[in-house]
Amino acid sequence: MGCMFSLPEDRLAAADRAPTARETSFIEKMKKTGKNIVVFYGSQTGTAEEFANRLSKDAQRYGMKGMAADPEEYDMSELSRLKEIDNSLAIFCMATYGEGDPTDNAQDFYDWLQEGDADLDGLNYTVFSLGNKTYEHYNAMGKYVDKRLSELGAKRIFDLGLGDDDGNLEEDFVSWREQFWPAVCEHFGVEATGEESSIRQYELKVHEDLNMNKIYTGELGRLKSFENQKPPFDSKNPFLAPVTVNRKLNKGGDRHLMHLELDITGSKIRYESGDHVAVYPTNDATIVNRLGEVLGVDLDTVISLNNLDEESNKKHPFPCPTTYRTALTHYLDITNSPRTNVLYELAQYASDPKDQENMRKMASSSPEGKALYQSWVLDSCRNILAILEDLPSLRPPIDHLCELLPRLQARYYSIASSSKVHPNSIHICAVVVEYKTKTGRTNKGVATNWLKSKVPTDNGHKATVPMYIRKSQFRLPFKASNPVIMIGPGTGIAPFMGFIQERAWLREQGKEVGETVLYFGCRHKNEDFLYQEELEAFEKEGVLTRLNVAFSRDQEHKVYVQHQLKNNKEAVWRQIHTDNAHIYICGDARNMARDVQTTFYEIAEELGGMMHTQAVDYIKKLMTKGRYSQDVWS
Repeated sequence: MGCMFSLPEDRLAAADRAPTARETSFIEKMKKTGKNIVVFYGSQTGTAEEFANRLSKDAQRYGMKGMAADPEEYDMSELSRLKEIDNSLAIFCMATYGEGDPTDNAQDFYDWLQEGDADLDGLNYTVFSLGNKTYEHYNAMGKYVDKRLSELGAKRIFDLGLGDDDGNLEEDFVSWREQFWPAVCEHFGVEATGEESSIRQYELKVHEDLNMNKIYTGELGRLKSFENQKPPFDSKNPFLAPVTVNRKLNKGGDRHLMHLELDITGSKIRYESGDHVAVYPTNDATIVNRLGEVLGVDLDTVISLNNLDEESNKKHPFPCPTTYRTALTHYLDITNSPRTNVLYELAQYASDPKDQENMRKMASSSPEGKALYQSWVLDSCRNILAILEDLPSLRPPIDHLCELLPRLQARYYSIASSSKVHPNSIHICAVVVEYKTKTGRTNKGVATNWLKSKVPTDNGHKATVPMYIRKSQFRLPFKASNPVIMIGPGTGIAPFMGFIQERAWLREQGKEVGETVLYFGCRHKNEDFLYQEELEAFEKEGVLTRLNVAFSRDQEHKVYVQHQLKNNKEAVWRQIHTDNAHIYICGDARNMARDVQTTFYEIAEELGGMMHTQAVDYIKKLMTKGRYSQDVWS
């Protein structure tokens, strides 16, 4: 989006102010600050960054000094110089994004490793990777970094850790970390200092009489960026898009599925069918107010949390100065279950020794501790408020709580429109998340409930959504004459609405457009057949060659999209094997995408006369050629 070389506002301003260039040498920085451990993170949603911060803090317990670092900010070819620092170690917390790709901030590092002819002899390293087993390329990025560093001559001092977000990522990390530090001690001949107390990373400053214009009110990067908006727009500088349409899509049932349209007129934002729109939600005011009540604080106090390490690139955990209310509303994740390090550090504030003991136990890697964390926190879906309500003796200072909570992350949605047809509008299709927990509380999805409330009004006050575009590999074939097979049950229909609109537009331009086939599924035809009118019209016009629908609950036995695929296996096989069709799958990764893939194996075995292993290879080849694409979530 926008020109490659234009710097965002705040960077220009920083460049004006500071005559010295930004330090791109992590080696010089480590030497200057006496650090010997550097923890790089490849992070898309903040978890890998969180883990990196935890590991760099751990170092202190072993008489060492660590720093967490974003590979995008530093010259990674300097890894070969790390041996200039005694007892040095590089740790990599690498998440895998999408179809086995690096996260945005690790892309350059990945490219460098691939070109790499670097000599990393003398570099000590270890890797912890974050992935999700439901995806095809499980932990691909971490595995690659681990293997590649070794090939370039670096020394692996501890085994690659594999974190699975489909299971319990936190538990995987805690178990790995528990074995990792003793290995480090052994390697460097050091031992733990016995310092188990929590170490604050930030200090609180309360501002008594600060000019209101200097206080952040929810912006992500530049102060006042929500008032005077300047392109280019990205994750640090989102565009406030007015909501022009917000309607309920389903005709019945107990769920609320919605269609929203965001207006991007005048923003210079470009998108393509298949891209994702990222939105920054805000937390529910009732939870925020209740947190203030429970902790007995005035949420409108103006504060800054300042990093105690003056040299750190991260001056504050979130934009400061701001108020507790703004931090808890816009910047902090207060609805997800807190990770074990949060419980561990807050334990000291529980006045009841039993509560203290349980909180520390949940953060340990003992089997009973893990089981307690799993059942009491994860399975019960307790967020920080529920934990404070259920442990009346736990009353931490709010500033320490704000330091420990993770950042509230942007949410990604597949764009449900084509920019050829709607250049100034972005469509979203989503289901409102709301469920009862084991403790009898009602939990609500942050983003979908916030979006649901964004209703366009006529009284001049516009409901807006802070957003930016994330490019995707999910693309229509370059040749319009190639057939496309789209499989998207439920809200998985989203990107295909854009694809179909685009194929209709291409036909209008007089292009030769190949077969366009959709497999859609939902529970009941008369309740949640999303976009039924539009889809049936597209089929009537011949834009959709064929609309296959599966209504899972309209008959005795369940019928899903994969059953429909099976019913049309001859046509499907011809499209793939003879006509060069592109296959697209969007929706639930855990069950649907897996079952659909198995169905493709079966069709290739039966109609292509293949053995199972050959069929698997055949589909894998389609993936590498970009003819089998998935946009899935779990």
